[in-house]
Amino acid sequence: MSSSSQVHRSLKEKQRQEREALILKVAEDVFLERGYHDTSMDEIASRVGIAKGTVYLHFPGKDDLVIAIFERDMQEILRQMDVSLDCQSSPQSKLEALLHFMYAGLFSKRTQLLSSIYHSADMQRLFAEKGSCLRVLWDRVAQRVAQLLDEGKERGDFDPTLPTSIMTSTFLSLLSPKSYERLLADGHFVPDDIVTHTGKIFFRGIQA
Repeated sequence: MSSSSQVHRSLKEKQRQEREALILKVAEDVFLERGYHDTSMDEIASRVGIAKGTVYLHFPGKDDLVIAIFERDMQEILRQMDVSLDCQSSPQSKLEALLHFMYAGLFSKRTQLLSSIYHSADMQRLFAEKGSCLRVLWDRVAQRVAQLLDEGKERGDFDPTLPTSIMTSTFLSLLSPKSYERLLADGHFVPDDIVTHTGKIFFRGIQA
C-alpha cells in the first residue's frame, strides 16, 4: 500500500472517530433533555447535521447509543484511575480521587440519565442483554480497586485482616448511582460533601 493511501485511510478513520464522538455527545444531550423514550434518531441526526442513515452506520439504534455512552464513560473512569495512579502518593489518595471523579464529575453530569435508566425496566433489560462490554470494563475497575487495597495493606495503611474481596465490594457499592441520587434528593448535600463523608466512613472502617 502506498504512503498516500495510508494517509488517506488514516484521515478517513480520524474523521469517522470524530463524527462518532460528536454523535455520542449530541445523543447524550438529547437523552438528558427528553429522556430515552422521547428521543428520536431523527432529532439526533438533525442536531449533528448529518443524514439519519449516517447515524445508523455508526449506531444501529438508540439502545446502541446508550450502551456506547456508558462504555465511553467506563473507559474514562479507567483513564482517570491511571491518572490518579501517577498523580497521587498513596493507595487511599488514589481511591479518594476516584470517588471524587465519580461523585463530583461523572455522576453530577449524568444524574438525570442514570435515574431514567435505573428506574426503567426496559433500560435494565437492555443493559442485561447488551451490556457485556460494560461488565468487562467494570471488572477491570474492580481489579484496580482491589490492587490498591492490597497495596494499602502491604504499606500498613489498611487492616490486613479484612478480606480484600469484601473491601472491594464495599468500595464499589459507594459508586452506586442509586445511592448518589438518594443522597442528593434530600437537598442537604452537594457532591463534594458526599465524597468527604462517604470516604471518611469507608477509610476509617478499613484503617489498620
